[in-house]
Amino acid sequence: MPAAGQFDVYTGNANPELARNICRYLGIDLGRAEVFEFANENIFVRIIDNVREKDVFLIQPTSRPVNQSIMELLIMIDACKRASAGRITAVVPYYGYGRSDKKDQPRVPITARLIADMLTVAGANRILTVDLHQGQIQGFFNIPVDELTAVHLLSSHFRKKEIQNLVVVTDLGFAKRARTFAQLLDAPLAIVEKRRIGNQDRTEVLNVIGDVRGKRAIIVDDEIDTAGTLIQIVDALEREGVTELYGCATHAVLSDPAAERIANSNLQEVVVTDSIPIPQEKRGGKIKVISLAPLIAEAIIRIHRGQSVGALFTSEVKFTQEMLLWDENGGGERQ
Repeated sequence: MPAAGQFDVYTGNANPELARNICRYLGIDLGRAEVFEFANENIFVRIIDNVREKDVFLIQPTSRPVNQSIMELLIMIDACKRASAGRITAVVPYYGYGRSDKKDQPRVPITARLIADMLTVAGANRILTVDLHQGQIQGFFNIPVDELTAVHLLSSHFRKKEIQNLVVVTDLGFAKRARTFAQLLDAPLAIVEKRRIGNQDRTEVLNVIGDVRGKRAIIVDDEIDTAGTLIQIVDALEREGVTELYGCATHAVLSDPAAERIANSNLQEVVVTDSIPIPQEKRGGKIKVISLAPLIAEAIIRIHRGQSVGALFTSEVKFTQEMLLWDENGGGERQ
């Protein structure tokens, strides 16, 4: 077991801003490490601090550039293991390759399982992540997995708006978490039936199941990639007579031309988190970013102390509102 009261937080190059915000919330310094790529594209990692017998948390979403981010994380884990860290927790706010979680065609891989095996073999002792594409991915690991959800933070943002005559809309894949989102807002849930077209990054919206006519809709999903599906749902809801439209998702992949599609749509606002770094040119306008730093930081504290992480989502609404206020006020140390 790691030495009591000692834990360090390190980051690769995938989302250092989120790591710095987590450390600011915790009131600690970000651990010192070198993570860079040689001219031959080989990645080098050196942990500068002494991590012997310490509880180490490595912040690294496996986002763009996905394969480089994965390799950085694997090598960071190996470096900490060889430096005799007491326990290594890979904090992966966005889990790349999460869509490849089953064999839905002949002779295709289950890459989400492959990544899980790689993280485990590299030496991770546990995983901390946020809103996996499917909950079954937890079962791909033979080490403990704590899956956080941004549903409470996102719903609190909309609760403050006091939107009347509301309906929450999602697809079947996100229906369970969207039901929680709808309950938190005391709103009904409608389901969009969609079909993915081959291996292309395109889907086809078939039906809207539920009463949405004359209502204001919040479209909820785990991620926004090219925003093609989001805009199709917007068009379908407008045909069904929805009067006002909002969107929200945990992970803002925002591959081109997502930002342009959102800007040109009739969406009033799209709320996302900083699980993936969002370039400044894609921020502002209709896109609102909420920080996951307080949520992840609280989970890190609980993991280190051996406390329940699930209790984060059974506490009163006041705690979630405090995390939102921390973000909106520019951050600061944990109170």
